Amino acid sequence: MGRQVSASLTLNTGAPQGCVLSPLLYSMYTYDCVATTNSTTIIEFADDTVVVGLISDNNETVYLEDIRNLEN
Repeated sequence: MGRQVSASLTLNTGAPQGCVLSPLLYSMYTYDCVATTNSTTIIEFADDTVVVGLISDNNETVYLEDIRNLEN
């Protein structure tokens, strides 16, 4: 910002921003990310994924299970 410049950071994982393979790789890695119950929904847009869940009676078990499935 202004004349301030952040230090460079080299990453050895992922695809570079703007890489033509990025959309294909994202699709391949997330094509099987589906909710396991009717109380959760997995929404994907561009390179973002979000899990939206209905937590009833303060019981997060089903929601957390879908989060764990997505992590795996």
